[in-house]
Amino acid sequence: MARRPSDPRAAAEAAFKPARPVAPPLPPRSTAAPGAREQVTLRIDSDVLELFQEDGAGWQDRINAALRETVRAQLAARSGDGAIRVDELSGENDDGAG
Repeated sequence: MARRPSDPRAAAEAAFKPARPVAPPLPPRSTAAPGAREQVTLRIDSDVLELFQEDGAGWQDRINAALRETVRAQLAARSGDGAIRVDELSGENDDGAG
């Protein structure tokens, strides 16, 4: 049986080497507060961007509103019955009937 070569200095350094700190786990992304916004990088065609920026400040909010309107329309088309889910109820979608 062959002996393993050992280096006492390397063994000592390994024994006293500080351990790497373990990073805490990241929280799940679904814990965001309702209505919270997330910063992203988005590539938009120049002419589309110019259209939203024409009216000055607030262009990012206008882009968000346009995207939200598109998403709501797609969700309504998927549901097929035009019903509004309970978690989507607000004064904005109140038809005034009642």
